Amino acid sequence: MAQFDDRRDGFEKKFAHDEELRFKATARRNKLLGQWVAGRLGKSGAEADDYAKSVVMADFEEAGDGDVIRKVKADLEGNGHAVSEPEIRAKLDELLSQAIAEIQAGR
Repeated sequence: MAQFDDRRDGFEKKFAHDEELRFKATARRNKLLGQWVAGRLGKSGAEADDYAKSVVMADFEEAGDGDVIRKVKADLEGNGHAVSEPEIRAKLDELLSQAIAEIQAGR
């Protein structure tokens, strides 16, 4: 019986660890997206960092990526930059790979 308890505890710890990494990767991805959008909006320095943080915070409005996509799409279009939802989703996919690589590298 102890083996089953140990095994269950191991699975629970792995699940918690994986979820933490997923959360960190998503937050990093959103920050990278915010930096990308900030560059397209002509923001730099502290202003770009603040914008990137606002993109990270936008992800807490609802489950999924819809809230982040709506925010950056509206911000870009509000400043005269045409962008499609598929383009933003493609950028999110690209940046997720980058975020995972950075986390795995310890950055």
